[in-house]
Amino acid sequence: MTTTDGSAARASLVAGARRIVVKVGSSSLTTAAGGIDPARVRRLVEVLAAVRGTGAEVVLVSSGAIAAGLAPLGLTTRPRGLAAQQAAASVGQGLLAHRYQEEFARHGIVTGQVLLTVDDVTRRVHYRNAHQTFAKLLELGVVPIVNENDTVATSEIRFGDNDRLAALVAHLVHADLLVLLSDVEGLYDGPPSREGSRLVPLVRSEEDLAAVTIGSAGSLGVGTGGMTTKVDAARIATGAGIDVVLTSADQAAAALSGVEVGTHFAATGKRRPTRLLWLAHATSGQGTLTLDAGAVRAVVERRASLLAAGITAVDGGFVAGDAVDLLGPDGALVARGLVNFDAEELPALLGRSTSELKVALGSAYEREVIHRDDLVLLER
Repeated sequence: MTTTDGSAARASLVAGARRIVVKVGSSSLTTAAGGIDPARVRRLVEVLAAVRGTGAEVVLVSSGAIAAGLAPLGLTTRPRGLAAQQAAASVGQGLLAHRYQEEFARHGIVTGQVLLTVDDVTRRVHYRNAHQTFAKLLELGVVPIVNENDTVATSEIRFGDNDRLAALVAHLVHADLLVLLSDVEGLYDGPPSREGSRLVPLVRSEEDLAAVTIGSAGSLGVGTGGMTTKVDAARIATGAGIDVVLTSADQAAAALSGVEVGTHFAATGKRRPTRLLWLAHATSGQGTLTLDAGAVRAVVERRASLLAAGITAVDGGFVAGDAVDLLGPDGALVARGLVNFDAEELPALLGRSTSELKVALGSAYEREVIHRDDLVLLER
């Protein structure tokens, strides 16, 4: 593809995007001391308001809550302990939301804060509520500002980074485009500071990443993600049919005007049921169930529900509704699903048919251990 063709394709892609998710990292919003940089926030909002002026809808996934809380608490670096991070987020979330509210109001735009945990988008009822909230906010012309709910999230219910969260939100709201804004211009084939490293303008497949050396978190030490999390987020989004542009916050206006800046990750897959995408990428198993060969075939080949008869072992301290990993007889990861029983209940059920369980234990046990609608296959 020539540069001219590439520029035309990028311009067409952005112009045709009617719903755009934009993610901005902590280092692009805050000072080295950890406080919010009003000038940076204002510049970003001016760009997003201009996008809104074209008729496109915008969802903003914004890091920065913990970083914004550092200076008011007298902290100079991001704390390592979860409790301290939650305290900083408690202070910073309000400050960050207020700053966005003020800046968008200058353009006559109303914002709404959406704080998420993994439970909000994997458990069926919570997921439905999250989906409906986004739909109504966008219908009302509101710009949703999304962050992980760092004040209450524990290690078991964390997304881990807002890059991945942004990719999942893009799928949840049926976005046409995901724009990841960072403190680097795009994806380079080596460390950007190393002489000879070159920008990768287009990624069409995993083959284009084969020769790329991916770096870690930024220099300010206020974020959690590095280039690895951004590439992973791009994989999630493109695999679900959403194009991704990765560039620096300084290039936001150019990127959202269709200028060929940064790195374009081309969509490679088709959309899949949103909740299953969350289950695959936003959760980790709280335990494991080992299956016999017949159960593996039923789950993988027939996409059947998992029954107690096909389970040979249980490990972990999960409860009904938790995500658990399904392993084959050889220990290989096969799938992940939301389990219908507590871990302590399952050993007594193993190897028994549903009809046998009904007779022995009652009709409450005549059900799947994991229903096929709550089960997603994982790469083997």
